[in-house]
Amino acid sequence: MANWFESLISSDLAIDLGTATTLIYMKGRGIVSNEPSVVAVQTDAKGERRVLAVGKDAKEMLGRTPVGIEAIRPMRDGVIADFEITEAMLRTFINKVQRRRTLVRPRVIVCVPSGITGVEKRAVRESAESSGAREVFLIEEPMAAAIGSGLPITEPAGNMIVDIGGGTTEIAVISLAGIVFAESLKVGGDRLDAAIIEHLRRKYNLLIGERTAEQIKMRIGTVDPHGPVDQMEVRGRDVGAGVPKTAIVGSDEVCEALSEPVGEILVAVRTALEQTPPELSADIVDKGIVLAGGGAQLRGLDVLIRDDTGLPVLIADDPSSAVVLGAGFTLDNPDLLREVTIR
Repeated sequence: MANWFESLISSDLAIDLGTATTLIYMKGRGIVSNEPSVVAVQTDAKGERRVLAVGKDAKEMLGRTPVGIEAIRPMRDGVIADFEITEAMLRTFINKVQRRRTLVRPRVIVCVPSGITGVEKRAVRESAESSGAREVFLIEEPMAAAIGSGLPITEPAGNMIVDIGGGTTEIAVISLAGIVFAESLKVGGDRLDAAIIEHLRRKYNLLIGERTAEQIKMRIGTVDPHGPVDQMEVRGRDVGAGVPKTAIVGSDEVCEALSEPVGEILVAVRTALEQTPPELSADIVDKGIVLAGGGAQLRGLDVLIRDDTGLPVLIADDPSSAVVLGAGFTLDNPDLLREVTIR
């Protein structure tokens, strides 16, 4: 009864506003929305834009829209690239999860990259407020990912998190609910997809779209050169002839294509370890490195980082949802929220 009355007054939300996917956690209910960060927009003769579809429906239109309609991803590299469309997307998602009107507008926690600028913070805050938030708190993504992965971030000990999202890879060392070292690398799922697209164009003269590249990555993507070889039929367009074309692509080729962006992640992880104070380094030797984000599920990545650093590497129980689960946890823990929110 108390929970029902509280939800009637307000339904506080935690939002992982990601480049590829937006997840929403509602206090008392858990994750209530998991939708692609895509908006289909129609532009009229006067240049005015009208939103046609948001989320899953809009993603189905990627690369398939007629003249005058465009499927837009308003988030790039973890930050807002199109303020107006992001606001419309957020409002749609929030209205979907809040089916009944509440007496008080919700408090909203939004997760942002650790390297975000002051201007970008203001854009995120204003976008959330315009979408119906009463109060907006910002939490850095690696901090939220560490909380969602179950790391004891409030203890005086070193915790290392590597959160590989759609637009960025967030690497952080955390102790006493504070970030000791953080780096936001503009390498994520999008860069991996782009590497696959470029590899197929160069090797097979085959042009594919973002959705096809993502499917390749998810089905046969690997960074283990010694693992079993899987194959997949890929359809696209011949760059020279301009006609439809099919190629059989192996996981060993995908591994080769991903070597460069994954190599950048390895360099950033080593840099973070070099910048970590010795006492905290000793803790990381014992606890290891925790991987979160959708990219953590890339086959062989944990083994590659382990071999490169010599440290234990663990994958979070629910890597894709770790950020929003961590932010949602702070909704029920106001003292922790005060400690980890960006001032």
